[in-house]
Amino acid sequence: MEKKSPSASPEFSVREFFARFPTDDACLDHIMAVRFGGTRFVCTSCGKESSHHKLAKRRTYVCAACGHHVNPTAGTILHDTRTPLVSWFYAMYLFCTTRHGVSGKELQRQLGVTYKTAYRIGQQIRDLTAKAQSFDALLSGHVELDEAYVGGRTSVGKRGRGAPNKTIVMGLASRDGQMKATVIPNVKKDTLRDVVLQNVEAGSFVSTDELYSYNLLTGDGYKHGTVKHGQKEYAYYDYRTNQTFHVNTVEGFWRLFKASIRSTHVQVSAKHMERYLSEFTFRANNRQRVNGMFDLLVGAL
Repeated sequence: MEKKSPSASPEFSVREFFARFPTDDACLDHIMAVRFGGTRFVCTSCGKESSHHKLAKRRTYVCAACGHHVNPTAGTILHDTRTPLVSWFYAMYLFCTTRHGVSGKELQRQLGVTYKTAYRIGQQIRDLTAKAQSFDALLSGHVELDEAYVGGRTSVGKRGRGAPNKTIVMGLASRDGQMKATVIPNVKKDTLRDVVLQNVEAGSFVSTDELYSYNLLTGDGYKHGTVKHGQKEYAYYDYRTNQTFHVNTVEGFWRLFKASIRSTHVQVSAKHMERYLSEFTFRANNRQRVNGMFDLLVGAL
């Protein structure tokens, strides 16, 4: 594969986006292509394969054989929205192109809508990123586990692990590239055990730090390696298993996530934390062309 020059124009640029989706009708045609394979398909009413043409000034297509109406946005976050579809598509495009996320105020400025509308659009797209990710398969191979505490600085109490008024999140990163993250109530052994059993295939290699709660993993059939951060150890190679144990991948994810919260969103409540985790794991799991990420979002409508 030929390496692309850093100075070359980006894949699926803003110019290309608006050339591809200049109007609401173009967006609607794309939704029809994603959901029904185009405008010619078997009608659910008459059972005949026929063409469907769009009604003027309505988000509806009509079967040429029987006149049955098909609304491609029905059952999606776009159903009955009064916001132009181009604005929705551009918001999804921004979520795919940014590295640090998109705030409600940024959507308000870019889309020219009220803050209430921009905030709702952002949250619904974050829900869409969760839907676009297939988490049915368990992580396998070599998986890194690490928990983090997300929240602003506090003038009282300790910092880091065990700090008060923080949301506790847990990340699971497979060396194969898949990433999962979830909110957890505490870092007790039973809590961490449940998350691991539900998300990691038995027999996998697992890297963690020295938190005592992770000591359960070997008994549950995992090949567990611990890096002792307290002793300035951040990676080590095990000659018996031919594996390098570290949690650098998942710690890098938390570093980016926290930096994004500070710089883009300022603060995220525990109530909505799962949505933001879905947004960032979506980008982490789809390090591909923006066009591909965008089509995944549209496909999840």
